[in-house]
Amino acid sequence: MRKRIAIIGGGIAGLAAAVRLRDRVPADTEIIVYEQSGALGGKLRTGELAGVPVEQGAESLLFGAPDGGESAAVSLARRLGLGGALVHPAPQPAALAIGGRLTPIPAGTLVGVPGDLSTLDGVALPESDADRDEGRPLLAPGQDVAVGALVRDRYGAQVVDRLVDPMLGGVYAGRADQLSLRVTMPQLARAAETEHTLRGAVRAAQALSKRVPGRPVFAAVDGGMSRFVAAAASASGARISLGLPVRELTRTRHGFHLTLGPAPAPQTDDVDAVVLAVPAKPAARLLADAAPVAAQAVGALEYASVALAAMALPAGTRLPELSGFLVPPGEGTLVKAATFLTRKWPHLAAPDGPVIVRASLGRAGEEERLQLSDRTLFAQAHAELGALAGQALPEPDGFWIQRWGGGLPQYAPGHADRVASARESLPPGLALAGAAFDGVGIPVCVASGERAADHVCKYLEEL
Repeated sequence: MRKRIAIIGGGIAGLAAAVRLRDRVPADTEIIVYEQSGALGGKLRTGELAGVPVEQGAESLLFGAPDGGESAAVSLARRLGLGGALVHPAPQPAALAIGGRLTPIPAGTLVGVPGDLSTLDGVALPESDADRDEGRPLLAPGQDVAVGALVRDRYGAQVVDRLVDPMLGGVYAGRADQLSLRVTMPQLARAAETEHTLRGAVRAAQALSKRVPGRPVFAAVDGGMSRFVAAAASASGARISLGLPVRELTRTRHGFHLTLGPAPAPQTDDVDAVVLAVPAKPAARLLADAAPVAAQAVGALEYASVALAAMALPAGTRLPELSGFLVPPGEGTLVKAATFLTRKWPHLAAPDGPVIVRASLGRAGEEERLQLSDRTLFAQAHAELGALAGQALPEPDGFWIQRWGGGLPQYAPGHADRVASARESLPPGLALAGAAFDGVGIPVCVASGERAADHVCKYLEEL
């Protein structure tokens, strides 16, 4: 009998699930992607500024995987025929903005956690004598702690505040003292189960990461991430339903019943299996009937709100010889990171073209600082960027503000165990995917969607 599969959520995790399903299920299987907004892609969205494509969400993806192979996102891009469209950043250094001065980011750290404290000159004063071998591993098997707690205990406050916090903040918009080590740095967490010092754990984690010499770390899609999204949607062969939210999900004898659309005029659909690829709060609401234990675990995840400010500065504007910089929270600025896009990504630059700068604004717990009009928010970002870069920036030829309210998950210690418990309590045929569960970053979300699709395939094969 012909099967029907619903994917709730049209971000990259949901679309990756749809492509994997299309590759694995019988040709007559119907795949439906329900996306409540008017566009696919989630946090992957390409805008335009002064004729240049500029990402309004995720800017790039990791090219390699920890095992030495290509990341799940690169493999998916090749599956979609976009392998030749992958481009890489120029070899430009990045910096930290500390005390009004741009200081090179120390080399050889693991998301800001150093394995060699001698590299930190000018950035932080570590408490090196605190990282003593006490005759036992740093963590018990499976134990999870906040990144900040471990690093403060072993290296002192300045290493966390000036190095680890801005590095983590650039990815998660969160603080090291609240973020799970096991989710944000899984290799370091595993190494800490056997190593007796943090320096030893960092070095062990770095040794386990099989970097291929000469391979770039990051990649982007020429033409923008929206091209990636469109290619995935097309390859999936799925029926795409936009602007029709799924309001209820209930289990039936033969699968799942969906209630869609506005309450006064609901629509319904019945499917054999579901991939749920939406943020934590809507996921918890949808799981309330079909999987109440999972709903409670999933709903505990908090999110940070951020905004992006992009500006097109006049051609010839001189900026520091950097790809960009990160700003520690202690500097007190709204800007937490900046990227000099047309210097970092050569495919975006033209000899007489604009100089594009993109800044990330706001951190977890700072939502009230974003409650300004677009123009006021831009004016503050523009002024702070000039001060941080050590020069007054000219007025731009254009700008935009992109807000991501509740956009970045904040993984508290124990998150991985909570998600594992939630998955164990799900009814057969229902799978979870996306950043709410498995971590941020395009490769992680792609892999999460593909695992969810594999789970659904196995379930349908056993019916």
